[in-house]
Amino acid sequence: MGKRSQNKQLFTSLSKKQKKHLKEFGEEHPFHDVVNEKPERTEIVELPASPLGSDAEPDELEEEEEEPEHKTAYQKLLSTLSQQDDNDQSEEEESSDHEEGEEELLGEEDSDGVGDESEDGGEEEGEEEVADAEEVQTEAVVGEEKDQGDKEFIDNEHESQFCLENNFMGEGGQEHTAEQEDSKDEKDMFLQHLHTELSEEDVQRITSGSKTKTQITWPKLGSLLCTSPLEKFGPPGPQKVTNLPDFHKLLESSWKDLNQTSNSKNVAEEISPFQLELLALMGSYKDLYYPETCHLNKHPQVRSAYCLHVLNHVLKANSQVLANNAQLREPKTKAKPGAEPQDEPRDQGLTRPKVLILVPFRSGALQVVQTFISLLETKGKKIVVSNKKRFKEEFGEDADEEPPKMQRPDDYRAIFSGNVDDHFRIGVSIVRSSVRLYAPFYSSDIIITSPLGLRTVLGAEGESQRDFDFLSSIELLVMDQADVFLMQNWEHILHVMKHMNLQPLDSHGVDFSRVRMWSLNNWSKHYRQTLVFSSIHEPQINNILTKHCANYRGQIVTKNMPKTGSICQVMVQLPHVFQMFPSDSFMDHDARFQFFLDKVLPQYRDSVMSHTLIYIPSYFDYVRLRNYMKKEEINFASICEYTTKSEMSRARHFFQNGERQFVLFTERFHFYKRYTIKGIRNLIFYGLPSFPHFYSEVCNMLASDVQGEASSWTCTALYSRYDAHKLAAISGAQRAGQMLHSNKTVHLFVTGGEDKAC
Repeated sequence: MGKRSQNKQLFTSLSKKQKKHLKEFGEEHPFHDVVNEKPERTEIVELPASPLGSDAEPDELEEEEEEPEHKTAYQKLLSTLSQQDDNDQSEEEESSDHEEGEEELLGEEDSDGVGDESEDGGEEEGEEEVADAEEVQTEAVVGEEKDQGDKEFIDNEHESQFCLENNFMGEGGQEHTAEQEDSKDEKDMFLQHLHTELSEEDVQRITSGSKTKTQITWPKLGSLLCTSPLEKFGPPGPQKVTNLPDFHKLLESSWKDLNQTSNSKNVAEEISPFQLELLALMGSYKDLYYPETCHLNKHPQVRSAYCLHVLNHVLKANSQVLANNAQLREPKTKAKPGAEPQDEPRDQGLTRPKVLILVPFRSGALQVVQTFISLLETKGKKIVVSNKKRFKEEFGEDADEEPPKMQRPDDYRAIFSGNVDDHFRIGVSIVRSSVRLYAPFYSSDIIITSPLGLRTVLGAEGESQRDFDFLSSIELLVMDQADVFLMQNWEHILHVMKHMNLQPLDSHGVDFSRVRMWSLNNWSKHYRQTLVFSSIHEPQINNILTKHCANYRGQIVTKNMPKTGSICQVMVQLPHVFQMFPSDSFMDHDARFQFFLDKVLPQYRDSVMSHTLIYIPSYFDYVRLRNYMKKEEINFASICEYTTKSEMSRARHFFQNGERQFVLFTERFHFYKRYTIKGIRNLIFYGLPSFPHFYSEVCNMLASDVQGEASSWTCTALYSRYDAHKLAAISGAQRAGQMLHSNKTVHLFVTGGEDKAC
């Protein structure tokens, strides 16, 4: 019998159970291992009868058995599987390479003088089983490549080290915690918040929507609007009376050095009064919406503050679990005589993840994790961070990537610095002072993700592979740079909020005897604190807190109206005509569209009013207006976020040379590109920009037209009474109030001349 045929026959000896084990573990079960150096003849006899061996003689088999230096093809295939685990270089091979490798392995011994004497019929009968064995080997190797290439890396190596159930408080730690728990219970807001038991009446009052509103003023945060669904959890007092939260012992010495974590110059900076006020509000466990997070100045301070609050919450929660683990491990004989038996502590949720942090780009996730590590690393002491190198490679900026040479505003550089990939997710678990990156979600304390990265896991209704149980016990939700989410896809945010704090579909190994009662009652959403930070006032962001948040402690929103608007930054001499149209709701797109067709567009259809740019904030309005212009055969070009570079270049060229009378220009394109459109002589703001400085940036584009006369430039902006925040950010609070309450619907301002608008 030829050795090639014998090697194929070895595949036929695999049972379904052996094939399954080979596929799952990459090796044969130890039960089937050959113990003796010289296999027993019975092992050959037990092989299923096949025509492959009809021409083989027993002497040939015996000779082959006595050659231990020649490995069988099956053993060589198994050795390739082990090499796949040891060598990262083999991950780049493709399935076609593996198929060629199999043929080489099977035909490698033909040169020894033994010909391939198997008959065609025998090959056909064993072909199916050989193919099954090849699929096992190919799936085991190629499947591993797909897991490492297509799927994100998950750290399963440190599972036992970071498992809360298997860890205990260090020696003396439990006694220290038990002694201080009663004394801290009255002042530690963390314990007060989680130990508060709501009644059925309280839950009904929260869900009914009735709230009491109070307005207070703090020195740095300014005017605060506080809403409280329950009277016993009223607004915070004055800033001088409100205390800072109690910090975990690992943070007691490092929290005051908060600003050093985000200071690129490594200059020691004391914690600012602004950050102290933020920490005081976050420590009250009320929902917070702060829409004045400037990307240039305040955002690093805000990020450091909420990272400290998140880390403090997680360390306290895990320390409580570890202390209770040690208490439950003690034998009951140590209990004091006459003492009442204590119930098992309830210190957990239905799943382990406690904090969800939404950031738009990988660079934001990198800065959050670096802040965590800096806060945990006290002076002269380093902490253990697993998979840190891999994390920096995947979330850091590529060193070979050169920054663009084009001029961009400072806010653009602040937003898009670093790695701007928006599809990612990573789990972080923290036990004592050790950090585990790439932890599985159900073993994580903190989940840092982008809206898109989380949406792909949550899936949609009807999909077979979807999971949202890990969001069931989220106690702290942070939405950082929520204004950037508006420029990505706001539907992802709404989809995430709909799946927050739902009852899980599976138990996931939870110990129900230690789950908090309010979590079992499906009241987790009333205990979740939501922190939203943005650079703009936006009704869609505010809607998240009003419609999707039901914290029993209430909400706090900063309400500081700008005194001067961005219209003061317009440098060209330009008349600004603001026209108000009647509208019944914020999302009344039909009223805006009809007003534009009836009142605005006819004024610009004349050939004299050429070189007109129409700025459109909403993509849906852009599509509607584009379709209308196509139907009416209006000479126009369009530039949106989905326009290719070549199409965009042609549109800019045709518009600048006057070959296109109109150009449709979307807000998201300007947000991501910041290109200067040359040749503008007339401006129409179909809607007020979401970012107030976009108004002045677009108006200042007129200065790039050296051919047009400044006296003929025009600017028209449409607004409704629901655009109060946007109008105040552009024209100023006082002027916006006059425009909204005036009987007139048209208002004129002139910039750049002697009578300036500011």
